Amino acid sequence: MKVSERSKLVKPSVTLALAAKAQAMRAQGVDLVNFTAGEPDFDTPQRIKDAAVQALKKGMTKYTDVRGIEPLREAVAKKYLKEFALQYSKDEVLVSCGGKHALYNIFQATIDPGDEVIIPSPYWVSYSDMVLLAG
Repeated sequence: MKVSERSKLVKPSVTLALAAKAQAMRAQGVDLVNFTAGEPDFDTPQRIKDAAVQALKKGMTKYTDVRGIEPLREAVAKKYLKEFALQYSKDEVLVSCGGKHALYNIFQATIDPGDEVIIPSPYWVSYSDMVLLAG
């Protein structure tokens, strides 16, 4: 398969390499806490599992509004008001599948070839690759 020249700029993920090493060490019996991929070291809470099952039973298996379903955007707006005293409407909330994915979309939508991009440190190692892919 041919890949774009732009994609050849992306280096192998240090994060994923370290995660694989941690997994191999754990398989060898090494007791460790793996912070490499940013995944929690505990199981998904039962209430979240139950809510997912109920959503499936209700037929919530189709594409939704690309911004996120309205009740979720409303809940996020309420949480920000309650916890941070920041007021947003549901129309100002965008739900993504993760922070890095949201940043990737933002970079793709706003960066042109030749633009200067300042990435504050510390940052996830993939941020600079996302900027390279954007232009």
